[in-house]
Amino acid sequence: MDRVKAKIALITGAGTGVGRACMKLFATEGAKVVGVSRTQKNLDETLGIVKSAGGEGIVVAADLSTAAGAQKAVDAALKAYGRIDILVNCAGVGYSWMEKSPGSMNAIDDTSPEKWAEVMSINLDSVFHMCRLVIPQMKKQGGGAIVNVTSISGFQGLAGAHTYTAAKGGAINLTRSIAVTYCADNIRANCIAPGFIATPMVESVLNLFDDPQMADRLTPMKRPGTPEEMAYACLYLGSDESSYCQGTILVVDGGTTARQ
Repeated sequence: MDRVKAKIALITGAGTGVGRACMKLFATEGAKVVGVSRTQKNLDETLGIVKSAGGEGIVVAADLSTAAGAQKAVDAALKAYGRIDILVNCAGVGYSWMEKSPGSMNAIDDTSPEKWAEVMSINLDSVFHMCRLVIPQMKKQGGGAIVNVTSISGFQGLAGAHTYTAAKGGAINLTRSIAVTYCADNIRANCIAPGFIATPMVESVLNLFDDPQMADRLTPMKRPGTPEEMAYACLYLGSDESSYCQGTILVVDGGTTARQ
């Protein structure tokens, strides 16, 4: 308990999945949390969970694929708490986005420039916008920790979802570059790289685990991970327990990439 006591944690993608799990866990570990997502209803549900667990926080509805949305989120965090000690970038879309945006998870020769820009703006530009604004604040206050939620798809090839894999690969190397550049400012930047996680983002493909043979092919643990398991990884990298981690890619995939 109290691994991030008295810290201010700004968590994006807080409406569902890993972001929601991070909100609850960071709050129960002593942080005041600021949750950001596009959908107010989901954010209100997350804040209710946080408060029911005895935590404290606020939520902000904003589109982080835009500079204005990111500014709104950072301004709200600073107005409420005066500082940002931890930034966790969870916002993003995955396979489920195909239902809202057909063609967004295709191979490169079947991806329009519009779909490329759309997914990049949500999955990579959001990381850029948030880090660009939060890093000067962290420098001013003497340091901080950035945790970016990426994917094992950022360093392995997939037959489809090429924009997604490119965005996650970009987020990984951006994390490493931030780590190198701002180390002297006492800013740590690390990322987790999940495999299959049971969240709405990949809900459309989770039925693959219903087939025992397919489940074994997907991961030695034969099951998807949980949002809570990812949140614990983010908590470790966001807390002082990981004080010597800088530019780390923490793979949390049930052994999927261990076979490669």
